[in-house]
Amino acid sequence: MAIGKRIRFFRNRKGMTQKQLGEILGFLGKTSDVRMAQYETEARTPKHDLVKEMANIFDVSTHALTVPDIDTFIGLMHTLFALEDMYGLKIGEIDGEICLRLDKSDYSTYTSMFDMFHAWQEQAAKLEQGEISREEYDQWRYKYPELDTSKHWAKVPSQAVSDMLMEEFQKIEKEEKKTAKKKKQK
Repeated sequence: MAIGKRIRFFRNRKGMTQKQLGEILGFLGKTSDVRMAQYETEARTPKHDLVKEMANIFDVSTHALTVPDIDTFIGLMHTLFALEDMYGLKIGEIDGEICLRLDKSDYSTYTSMFDMFHAWQEQAAKLEQGEISREEYDQWRYKYPELDTSKHWAKVPSQAVSDMLMEEFQKIEKEEKKTAKKKKQK
């Protein structure tokens, strides 16, 4: 589903009009509903900061708003092809049923994706068994990974921090080599 349809979906889910949402976002007067209509019809694309504000208003992750264009079967197929390329998603057959699976040849990607899929499957099973409501299930999906308690997610350091650490490790390694060389010479 494209971003415009996602905005409309979450706005309706909150029971808001275009005008109400536009005013909350700071658009005044008639421009509030016109601007929201432009975003929902995709005549305009909201900037990232505005997407973040909308996500906060809707109480969802920005990823829930900015999903790839899957409004058509062709768009969906190309999304699946991209997932195959990027994450090793594979298509296969089990007991005469078409299924999607993770490719085990890239162990790092496989284990990360397996953990995420497993967490999703657990929530879907809880919904099916009546342990959680549809609203709780949707909240889990739309705020993922924030509400996921199945795994502790690590924050990745920024590139600047990563570069600084690498420089320091290289300095330490150089010093250790110098020390080892001096010891050999004695």
